[in-house]
Amino acid sequence: MAEILSLNNVTFSYTPDDGSSRNAVENVSFSVQEGEWIAIVGHNGSGKSTIAKLMNGLLFPQQGDIRILQEVLSEDNLWESRSQMGMVFQNPDNQFVGATVQDDVAFALENNGVPFEEMVKRVHAALDQVKMGQFLDHEPHHLSGGQKQRVAIAGALALKPKLLILDEATSMLDPQGREEVLQTVQQLRIETGLTVLSITHDLEEAMLADRILFMNDGKKFAEGAPAEIFALGDKLVELGLDLPFAMKLTKFLQIEGVQLMGQHMTEEELVNDLWTSNFNK
Repeated sequence: MAEILSLNNVTFSYTPDDGSSRNAVENVSFSVQEGEWIAIVGHNGSGKSTIAKLMNGLLFPQQGDIRILQEVLSEDNLWESRSQMGMVFQNPDNQFVGATVQDDVAFALENNGVPFEEMVKRVHAALDQVKMGQFLDHEPHHLSGGQKQRVAIAGALALKPKLLILDEATSMLDPQGREEVLQTVQQLRIETGLTVLSITHDLEEAMLADRILFMNDGKKFAEGAPAEIFALGDKLVELGLDLPFAMKLTKFLQIEGVQLMGQHMTEEELVNDLWTSNFNK
């Protein structure tokens, strides 16, 4: 698989007004391969937001380098590198600039000089990909939160990026909207092989990823498949993250004496274990 993005021993420090300094990101390395879904998780202040700004060239590392398609990110190639990444942010209302859904999806294409006929094709195709094709002429502010984020994803997809970055993209949504967005991303991966990097504090969202990068105090605390990261259990809680509901309920049931085979990341796993261990004897 081709390497889409890599951070190589990246360090970045903010310098407050009092002259003190601390590393917001310290000696962080990881890579994203084509077709992967990588989740970066951590508590507030763990370095997630700084990593997002570094990847997008809003900040540049003081040590180490960032590579987009194996080319070092610099001020000289900043705009070309950004064109390879589609970003969806936390608040969908802050992302809309068009009077209608199709106007909004077309906005970045117009700015990039895409010919009109090609632009129309891309707008329709992108909205169809996120199941919003029937909302072409709707006003964005009349949409639900989940629909708004799906339109934002369409706007990113229309640019044909190599990497889709979700920066806390579900954190302001209700459960239904959150489910809509995550199902959309999962379906896009199946249909197109989309490469995804999600930055989140939600471990249930991170559970969908192929690999999780766990940040703590600016450093990479752990990296691995979801099962490996969730095996840390109470350590995740100690470092400011909330365990998925199924894991918390599994622990509670075990304390209450219910026989279970092990820890469970999903409700489906827990239900199957309950059935097998306690009701199918």
